[in-house]
Amino acid sequence: MSRVSVIGLGYVGLPVAALLAAAGHRVLGCDINPAVVEAVQAGRSHFQEPDLEMLLQAAVGSGRLTAALTPQPADYHLLCVPTPITADHRPDLSHLAAATRALAPVLTPGCCVILESTCPVGATERLAAELAALRPDLRLPVLGREEPVDVHIAHCPERVLPGRTVQELIGNERVIGGMTAACARLADQLYASFATGARHLTDCRTAEFVKLAENAFRDVNIAFANELSLLAERLGLDVWRAIALANRHPRVAILRPGAGVGGHCIAVDPWFLADAAPDAAPLIRTARAVNDAKPRRVAAQLSALAAAAPDRPIALLGLTYKPDVDDLRESPALLIAELLAAEGRELLIAEPHLPQLPPALRHCRHLPAEAALQAAGTVGVLVAHSAFRSLPRSAFAGRGVVDAAGLLAA
Repeated sequence: MSRVSVIGLGYVGLPVAALLAAAGHRVLGCDINPAVVEAVQAGRSHFQEPDLEMLLQAAVGSGRLTAALTPQPADYHLLCVPTPITADHRPDLSHLAAATRALAPVLTPGCCVILESTCPVGATERLAAELAALRPDLRLPVLGREEPVDVHIAHCPERVLPGRTVQELIGNERVIGGMTAACARLADQLYASFATGARHLTDCRTAEFVKLAENAFRDVNIAFANELSLLAERLGLDVWRAIALANRHPRVAILRPGAGVGGHCIAVDPWFLADAAPDAAPLIRTARAVNDAKPRRVAAQLSALAAAAPDRPIALLGLTYKPDVDDLRESPALLIAELLAAEGRELLIAEPHLPQLPPALRHCRHLPAEAALQAAGTVGVLVAHSAFRSLPRSAFAGRGVVDAAGLLAA
């Protein structure tokens, strides 16, 4: 088995590190946050994910997983760091650049660097070029040039859904793109040790493009559903009933609309494609505009309804970006709450997956759903958490309701 360092112990890096340790590798998890390192050393996860805590405790207990603030020499180095966008929708690769600088001093001949973070097309090549500049004593690969190198470099983007990360890291098919064919083959050996899904070897630029295409496809389809919800509202129709009927057609599968689009992937990755060639991506950019506008529309609906009950607060059901997780990244529900709070609205927030509200909402009350509904004059259903599905329909009676998640239509 190999020595593996995983740089970045977030929503992907930590489960990957635990699975690699479970497969028998000796794994060092690295993170710049001392609290994260301390938690991992104690066998604790710093976020909710089914099956992760059990895996983590076993990996740490066996001695095959340890954690530190800085990387060390290893056979494989996996980069699992954030790749967000800036306020003007440009790729922000500052975390990747910092990880590259930290990694360069510990590279050794024969090792393999795998970029798991989702990134713009060409980022893996830039990673190789930056490492070459930092380590002129080592031979780094050039895309497509099949020649001996000291350090192999590949891109293998994660393709997981929070709430199912462990299962999908194991079972999902993987695309492994190398700077060279030899780089892809060496990276493939690591994934073969724990992943049961089919693995497809290609070049790094194709692997980068495939991941972005997947999430842009989903974003465009969600935008269509969200646009239908706006049309149905204007026309006085029940969008949930209409979509259900449309989906009876054998070649139609319209998605469910929502409060917007959140999470680190779908709300971010399409911008990497749009930024690369804006004039060639009008559909992708339009879908982003539709989905980015939806939270503001929902907030405006709630504000208008609240005017009919000015002396009673607004109850918001859900704050995370999707059901049954504790992840607030790019959450449209969080943005809706922040917009209403900025108007001075009194908010009662029911979010069973968070022990406390984020700092921006610290003046709001965090209540169980039943209590929030009882006190509210207006209700916004923003996330269809499983915990909300048992709420009686009578609890919503007599209140203005915006059901952005389709909870009451289920």
